Amino acid sequence: MTSTALEGQRARQALSVLIGSTLAFTVCFMVWMMFGVIGIPIRKALNLNATEFGLLTATPVLTGSLVRVPLGIWTDRYGGRIVMALLMAATVPAIWLMAYATEFWHFIVIGLFVGLAGGSFSVGTPYVARWFPRHRQGFAMGVYGAGNSGAAVNKFIAPALVVAFGWTMVPKVYAAIMLGTVVLFWLLSHSDPAHRVPSHVRFVDQLAALKDPRVLKYCQYYSIVFGGYVALSLWMVQYYVGEYGLDIRVAALLAACFSLPGGVLRAVGGWLSDRYGAHSVTWWVLWVSWICLFLLSYPQTQFTVATVEGTRSFTIGLNVYAFTLLMFVLGIAWAFGKASVFKYISDEYPQNIGTISGIVGLAGGLGGFVLPIMFGALLDLTGIRSSAFMLMYGVVWVSLIWMYFTEVRRAEVMGPHHAAEATRG
Repeated sequence: MTSTALEGQRARQALSVLIGSTLAFTVCFMVWMMFGVIGIPIRKALNLNATEFGLLTATPVLTGSLVRVPLGIWTDRYGGRIVMALLMAATVPAIWLMAYATEFWHFIVIGLFVGLAGGSFSVGTPYVARWFPRHRQGFAMGVYGAGNSGAAVNKFIAPALVVAFGWTMVPKVYAAIMLGTVVLFWLLSHSDPAHRVPSHVRFVDQLAALKDPRVLKYCQYYSIVFGGYVALSLWMVQYYVGEYGLDIRVAALLAACFSLPGGVLRAVGGWLSDRYGAHSVTWWVLWVSWICLFLLSYPQTQFTVATVEGTRSFTIGLNVYAFTLLMFVLGIAWAFGKASVFKYISDEYPQNIGTISGIVGLAGGLGGFVLPIMFGALLDLTGIRSSAFMLMYGVVWVSLIWMYFTEVRRAEVMGPHHAAEATRG
């Protein structure tokens, strides 16, 4: 076979791997976010408070976060094809058993196993990247990362099943979809022994990266743009139902206005980060998030004012249209932010990208686990639904201050480098 034919075959295999892996990741993310919809009828049936509901929805996120590091190591050692296929197959029994759970602890235990699906990101990212040349790896990883839109797919499929057949039908259908995806992924994917590398990285080695203050800062950023994305994707359907009294199908459709752009536009964020730099994109992402979360934090407020003609009552609060528009903008910002944080890592740790991205990804996933529980606790404590956004607003404030003192304030305003930049401009 000629070199041209070999290159053509290699390109076709790379495209097939990218398509199959992105489809698999989308289904895995859809399953990972399952409780964001079926948690609503489960909460009603078990009479759960907001904190218990937050724990219910967040449990799969915990497992999906903790297994990222070992799955990444196994992918280096055994190859992404076999690890991804086994990972998806291992979740099928747990997904199916979810339909037969009756007690709160049943859902928690089974949810831990279902959560394995969330670890697929750390398998597919290196698997896909190694099939493409270096100058196209960013694009390939961005396309694969768009599988985050599985959170939106869940909001299209699950509500229709809940209304038509009851919530127990959702895990049964999802188990069948996952099983079919395992077969399809295996048919579309390929294996290259040259991609396997000996991996001696241990979990302890990854934790050692936390001694670097820059890594801590990137963990903070990612806990917002990814952890916040996961948390709000799980929280938004019940928020729409409770705050605006919407039907679960309408609530899920509007919630998808946040989840969908937050997933599919990640590749655009990678392109912007390549063009304008990780710092510039992240700085603007944080400011847009700050503005949106400030407006989203304001609770529905009624007050009375004494006027010359007597007392008058006023109401201040976001209607469902303004709320959805702000969530849409926030979803776009966080899609860009997820890509820009990883651009930071590739720029500053080119020789250690696997280790650093592993620990940052773990931090982001843990943010997605902790935040829903905190949302529920705040709701139980204050009775204010928008307290979830108040919490996120405070977290963004911390990141903005941290970024200002470590990056913005250190930027050279005058001097030879600034003069050179001005001359080029």
